Amino acid sequence: MLNNWLFKHIDNSALIVFRIIFGLLCFLESVGAIFTGWIKRTLVDPSFTFNFIGFEFLQPLPGNGMYYYYAVMGMFGLLVMVGYKYRLSILAFTLMWSATYLMQKSSYNNHYYLLMLLSSIMVFLPANTYASVDAKLNPSITSYSMPQWCRWVIILQLFIVYTYASIAKLYPDWLDTTFIELLMRGKKDYWLVGEFLQQKWLHHVLAYGGILFDGLIIPLLLFKPTRKYAFVISIFFHLFNSIIFQIGIFPYLSLSFSLFFFSSEKIQKLFLKKKPFYNSEAVIIPKLKTPLLIVFIVYFIIQIGLPLRHHFIEDNVLWTEEGHRLSWRMMLRSKSGKTKYWIENKETGQRHVVNLSGYLSKKQIRTASTKPDVMWQFAKHLKQKFKADGVDVAVYVESKVSINGKPYKTFINPAIDIANEEWDVFKHSDWILPLK
Repeated sequence: MLNNWLFKHIDNSALIVFRIIFGLLCFLESVGAIFTGWIKRTLVDPSFTFNFIGFEFLQPLPGNGMYYYYAVMGMFGLLVMVGYKYRLSILAFTLMWSATYLMQKSSYNNHYYLLMLLSSIMVFLPANTYASVDAKLNPSITSYSMPQWCRWVIILQLFIVYTYASIAKLYPDWLDTTFIELLMRGKKDYWLVGEFLQQKWLHHVLAYGGILFDGLIIPLLLFKPTRKYAFVISIFFHLFNSIIFQIGIFPYLSLSFSLFFFSSEKIQKLFLKKKPFYNSEAVIIPKLKTPLLIVFIVYFIIQIGLPLRHHFIEDNVLWTEEGHRLSWRMMLRSKSGKTKYWIENKETGQRHVVNLSGYLSKKQIRTASTKPDVMWQFAKHLKQKFKADGVDVAVYVESKVSINGKPYKTFINPAIDIANEEWDVFKHSDWILPLK
């Protein structure tokens, strides 16, 4: 029964159009990183990068290497868009995007993570079987249909993202609009809308509207009577995010997901008028059915499990950051820190304060002032730097942190040499002091 449902063939118009949009957005994101200066600020100027722990072997290319890297990645995005050597192109983009995502986290963004997951999923999808160079060169691959699971794997991924994003907002500083007010205060100088964004009633609309939108948008898009209204609300929601928060391609990528919710016939009539509409609903069980099912079952178990891990780690994730990443905790809090790193010569006992600007960029300094895993990595880096000069040092951190504008509280135990500690991604680090 499940096989019949998963492998029933449906019209593939939504996937074909999505491939074209997705490839274009991948290209724009890649070249945009070059022309906006993001690569220079994040990967070229810093002398040291904070990798995801365990991926230290991924380092930025020297000189102008990262500019060429992103240019090549953008080229693969274009090849995905036109459907040329599709499997190779989407796989290459996925690997390159994943590598650059994992090699730095000073500019961590849930949207970057989502793009990594989506491009990985696209590797498995038959998105080049129509309106592609591949189909033009090799007509035998032309197809007007796809297995139904191709649609639902995207929808399930979106449901996980939005559901966790909604649940994460159910905490006091969001519900009383403290965080929203703080966030909008930073937009006060925006032309035309700056003063409007300071309205208290708007903060309540954004706070509770955000919870409702994230929690209900997927069910409302799936339910035909509410689909059009949900789509209109999506347009306003994502355009607002694009204008106010300037988060690149992602509002437009989010809107493109709507293709998978409207009827295939409507998508075909709007975008692919020359394409025959497929409606025979044949069931075709592939030879690699079992491995494919295993891959996606394991994948979604991980996707459902990762955002829950902070519940099994001591203290509040808003404070400790442990379990924050890869969990769809999007734009939830503002965090600032006052942090000093002390180097102590173990042989002489002499101490001195580290001049952070001599090691890190301004953005990295902000990250190394509030995020414990980054603090630990920087302490390890300092220890190795001094060790290379033949000096054995301990690294101590004096840090006070404020969440959502609240009073500063001591964050790190200043008596512990954190460069001598081990990091466990699934356990609480005792040198992070409790919130209360």
